[in-house]
Amino acid sequence: MSNQDFLALEVKIDALIKEYQRLEQEKRLLQAEREAWKAERARLIKQNELARSRVETMIERLKAMEQPNV
Repeated sequence: MSNQDFLALEVKIDALIKEYQRLEQEKRLLQAEREAWKAERARLIKQNELARSRVETMIERLKAMEQPNV
């Protein structure tokens, strides 16, 4: 291989290393984003369960108010 071939190979290897680093950074960002979405989903599920519980409690209280006092 000539010196020029080695230089071309070195340029390609450097480009591959930079692309690898970029992809690694993108992967880390996507993983962090996924974790944030999971946390948000868990928070919303908990909030939804709390709201459902409150609505069920209100319905039960309304039903109790409708029944004649004996």
